[in-house]
Amino acid sequence: MSSASTTQEFPAASHRSGIAWRLSLWWMILRTSLEERLVYRGDFALGTLMRFLPIITQIFLWYAVFDSIGDPEGDDAASIAGFGFREIVAYYLLTMIARAFSSMPGLASGIARQIREGEIKRYLIQPIDLIAFLLLNRIAHKLAYYAIAIAPFALVFYLCRHYFVAGWPPAHVMAAFIASLVMGFLIGFFLEAAIGMIGFWFLEVSSLLFVYMLFSFFLSGHMFPLTMLPDGIEGFVNFLPFKYLAYFPAAVFLGKIPEEDLPMEMAIEALWLVFFIVVCRVAYARGVNRYSGFGG
Repeated sequence: MSSASTTQEFPAASHRSGIAWRLSLWWMILRTSLEERLVYRGDFALGTLMRFLPIITQIFLWYAVFDSIGDPEGDDAASIAGFGFREIVAYYLLTMIARAFSSMPGLASGIARQIREGEIKRYLIQPIDLIAFLLLNRIAHKLAYYAIAIAPFALVFYLCRHYFVAGWPPAHVMAAFIASLVMGFLIGFFLEAAIGMIGFWFLEVSSLLFVYMLFSFFLSGHMFPLTMLPDGIEGFVNFLPFKYLAYFPAAVFLGKIPEEDLPMEMAIEALWLVFFIVVCRVAYARGVNRYSGFGG
């Protein structure tokens, strides 16, 4: 073999070994994080059941509302903003799933704390990317959560099956629903991670995080379907990314998104995801360039 061909083959082999090493590293982080959570988070199942308890209050509340407009039996003869009584109960159940995917408790505050206390230095001197490490930890958290909480979810949805008047959606709508949940998870992660990166410039982000959580709670559709907003406000809210955290997956499952509009809506959600990935990466890169750490 000539020296020229050896020179050409060596970089390719080195590149392949680098990819294999990185995949092995990511798998080790994911596996370790998953094992840790399965050991000490046995409360997932009970916690999931407790989260569904407010649904009982919602059922009584909306029954009273529909009773006042002449639909006391909940047969969906009357509707509010396109939702009948049983549909709106199903909507709340589905938003519980969506929020379980997209919520990232402690992520932004944790990043800001690591920056403030200097723990961020370990990611600057070790061959581990901070964002990838945190993403793998969150994936492990969600996998552990659903592995344990799947039984309570199944029980609640079985008991409430009569609220899903249309049954299961068609296969392509179900695929869009699952894809919207996955993208909702990623949007929630990169959005909150980007907020945490503000810690490179301001040591305290709790006030910003509170404002974000407040807007997210109301504008994501977690509290009520966004179609209940006045027309002018609803049009504005639909341009924001918050609806993909709760409202959009539930609306897809229930067939509230016209099928001709579904590809465009999915594309817009994907664009928001790309946007927050770029924002998070740029904020991290610029934050590291201005970061100063002292001490051992």
